[in-house]
Amino acid sequence: MELEDREFLTFIKRVKDYSGIDLAQYKEAQMKRRLITLYTKRGFAGFTAFYDAMMKDRELYYEFLDRMTINVSEFWRNPNRWEVLEKKFITEMARTGGRVKCWSAACSTGEEPYTLAMILAENGLLEQSQIIATDIDDGAMDKAKTGVYPDRSIRDVPDRLLKKYFTQQDAHFRIVDSLKKHVIYKKQNLLNDMFDVGFDLIICRNVMIYFTEDAKHNLYHKFSRSLKPGGLLFVGSTEQIFTPGQYELEPAETFFYRKKR
Repeated sequence: MELEDREFLTFIKRVKDYSGIDLAQYKEAQMKRRLITLYTKRGFAGFTAFYDAMMKDRELYYEFLDRMTINVSEFWRNPNRWEVLEKKFITEMARTGGRVKCWSAACSTGEEPYTLAMILAENGLLEQSQIIATDIDDGAMDKAKTGVYPDRSIRDVPDRLLKKYFTQQDAHFRIVDSLKKHVIYKKQNLLNDMFDVGFDLIICRNVMIYFTEDAKHNLYHKFSRSLKPGGLLFVGSTEQIFTPGQYELEPAETFFYRKKR
């Protein structure tokens, strides 16, 4: 085994022992390539030196988390899918008149849960809804809680909602407090931690593509158990579930899956 491979395996073990993050459940080629690019850019010769430096430098550790979790997000990402969520499913939830429990899993810097909050607000559901947003990256969630975004993040926000739910500060846009207060942020490791239950809607988009097939399989089972009968799982545009029945799910729309009743 080459030195780099041995160092990588040791790096995986040390990261898991320290943080609980199991990099072995991520696709190895993708993960290894991203981390080599990162440590090379920062001037380290290999995984051992990089890990030792991370333990002394919190900023470097947060940069590692950011690179690992690929915190790339924007409001209304793939707008046509959000339109389906609103026009077909949120209006369906509104007709029931009950409490709506939602979860934005791997929420990154908050664009996704705030998009959901706006949609719920526009349909008169926000006050009776609970939105939980989770991520493994403390730095990303700190940005989400602050709720300030560059103009590139808000390019797909409808103008009417941009005026209603944001205040502009130079080239940045801040989420209004009346919306922000409805999103509860919690740190969570999707691969290791227990999930809450009773959700009407779980959104987990553009995350599963980084995991191994075994990790995906386990996560879909966990998501299914967390949904109410009839609840929805909303996934990313490259994350179609080909055999949803094994998870007690059934297709409801493209990239939407309903928990069997």
